Amino acid sequence: MGKLINIDNGGTLTDICVMDGAQVYRTKTLTTPFDLSKCFFEGLVKVSAQIYGASDVVSLLASTDHIRYSTTQGTNALVERKGPRLGLVVSGTLGAADFQSTPEYAKLFRDMVDARVALLDASVDAKDLEPRLVDAVNQLASAGANRIVVAHGGPDHLNAESTIKSILLRKFPQHLLGALPILYSHEMVRDNDDVRRAWTALFNAFLHPAMERFLYNAEHKLRANKAQNPLLIFRNDGHSGRVAKTIALRTYSSGPRGGMEGTRALAEHLGLKHLVSIDIGGTTTDIGEVRDNCVTEDVHGRVEGVEVSFPLCNMVSVGVGGSSIIRSQADAIQVGPESVGSAPGPACFGLGGTQATITDAFLLAGLLDPASYFGGELKIDSDRARKAVETHVATPLGIDTDKAVARMEAAWVEKVAEGIRAFTTVSPDTTLAAFGGAGPFVVCKVAEAVGVSKVLIPGLAAVFSAFGLGFSDISHVYETPADGDTDLESARADLMKRAERGMYAEGFALSECDLDWRVRVTGPTRDESTPDIGTLPEAGPGESVSLQLRATRAIAKPDLRGQFTGARVSPVQHGERRVATDGAMADLPLYRVEDQPAGASASGPAVLEEAFFTCRIDAGWSFEISDAGDVLLSRQ
Repeated sequence: MGKLINIDNGGTLTDICVMDGAQVYRTKTLTTPFDLSKCFFEGLVKVSAQIYGASDVVSLLASTDHIRYSTTQGTNALVERKGPRLGLVVSGTLGAADFQSTPEYAKLFRDMVDARVALLDASVDAKDLEPRLVDAVNQLASAGANRIVVAHGGPDHLNAESTIKSILLRKFPQHLLGALPILYSHEMVRDNDDVRRAWTALFNAFLHPAMERFLYNAEHKLRANKAQNPLLIFRNDGHSGRVAKTIALRTYSSGPRGGMEGTRALAEHLGLKHLVSIDIGGTTTDIGEVRDNCVTEDVHGRVEGVEVSFPLCNMVSVGVGGSSIIRSQADAIQVGPESVGSAPGPACFGLGGTQATITDAFLLAGLLDPASYFGGELKIDSDRARKAVETHVATPLGIDTDKAVARMEAAWVEKVAEGIRAFTTVSPDTTLAAFGGAGPFVVCKVAEAVGVSKVLIPGLAAVFSAFGLGFSDISHVYETPADGDTDLESARADLMKRAERGMYAEGFALSECDLDWRVRVTGPTRDESTPDIGTLPEAGPGESVSLQLRATRAIAKPDLRGQFTGARVSPVQHGERRVATDGAMADLPLYRVEDQPAGASASGPAVLEEAFFTCRIDAGWSFEISDAGDVLLSRQ
């Protein structure tokens, strides 16, 4: 079996995890938002040097079976509202008001579309429709739209949008330079809920451009470096597929979903009933949960609170992370949602950033060691951090720097805790799983704020979402409408042909895949998927029935090991670190996670540190380390 490479691209840092049998290699690199393929390959260069003693990407790729990639770029783009200027052509029963039924929806619609909406009467004859369509597109282009979505409301939406498409292809040929990309909602998904289908198309149009440019660029570079297999994109449904077989919206929260797959595997391995995960990166905190070994999923997922036509993992992304901008606002402190990302990054990075972040605060609090931060590869500057905190927090609030740092931490913790409380309800069975580069920092305070007494920090916490991608298979769903007049045998044969072509494009024969046949019923009040038993259910008013085939090719997955036995072993201490805790500086014992024996245990206050994360163990908490390097924190 060859190597498996997993890459999780975040707003600030990009994580690389290479599995070679039982051996796991990992590293991080600063995300390069101006060209995501740059950090992608910088990560491969760094990890190849770990494996071979010198950088050798060609040898690494030649010995690799699969490369799986996930990204939070789509999530971050929506959180920060950074994307193309969309235009919307609506007709039939749809109008702009349908997208603004709540204040939250109205704000999101303004941020993405604003006033770039053209109302069209598609019921007129073709002769009159053509000039109206030309006027509508010209109107939207003049208003600044650089990508257009067409959505028709009503039971005739498929035919109406197809007519509109045929006219626009004649009047605005796609082969011309400067042609506006136009997306038709019926081509995205078959969904009789017009508003939901249109939102789905809008989100996809918003996410598509940046994803397309980067992913194809990365794939070309992989081929140039002798990659044996195509780049696989990890999707929000927990499976993977080629770039050419993946739509942009499916990548929404795909990085965090990778973390959820790892969380599910850990929950099952350790016998944990309810695991709430917080994946804290540079820009967002992604919150999810595993109950009884299952990742919770919504049949109609939500993006920024809006229901879409695809099932999505039930997660929320809160605009708070290690690089979130923290500033004074009146007499209070505001955390995020804007982030400095990796460019220019927190002020302490010395890359041009001047805004204050929690990373700057933790440096001033003594939690971070400039010599060992980021594996010692990134030298951080306390003076720059102090200046940023003084300028944006301490001076405006009329307090000294130490008090500003304490208030920044409290505000940051509360925003993370607020996200958890809004997402789920905790119980005595709840364990909090903290990962991502910023997840373990002050997780004891976060746990106290939400009433949780146990915290799990995975051994690969800093790259855990990348590691979690390794639990995915290559899988695709093929679907066709069906009703009482449908010849089921012919419909199944057609789906088999489509699946055969699709999986062949992934490099596998259909005979190598597991097949799952299902019947799906969608309508105003239900969306159900049941096994195909050879007959179709009756469709109610406004409902539609479709036949589905999921083809899945299982690929190699990591093995989990290690347990918490409760046996107390004295930990190996690496001196002390002077850290702010409970409002005062104190010299705390410092423990390096990598050097601890199985069962190592001690009580706080203390500092746990490894190459890519640091955790302050507060008073009243203790830790235990398993033989796999996982850390369990318990509140006494």
